[in-house]
Amino acid sequence: MNTCIRSTFKCTFEVFKAKVMEDKSQWSKFVDDYQIAKVDEHRSIMVMNVLDFEAMEAFMTTDEMKAWDADHGCVDIVYSLSLVE
Repeated sequence: MNTCIRSTFKCTFEVFKAKVMEDKSQWSKFVDDYQIAKVDEHRSIMVMNVLDFEAMEAFMTTDEMKAWDADHGCVDIVYSLSLVE
């Protein structure tokens, strides 16, 4: 896992997760493993192994994604993770 996305949203977690899963066929092209966790009703944390960061950025900044985010008050903060040995 090399990326963590911390999301906040005004909709319910179930609505947010449904959108994530609805779009899985698109983002799974550049993600080969992921886990999503509910923090509370309006926050989640998703960790994933991203294979192509440019593709991820392009996906997250489409007009459709920007509109969904605006409509649902969704804000994503993306963190890069590295292994501590």
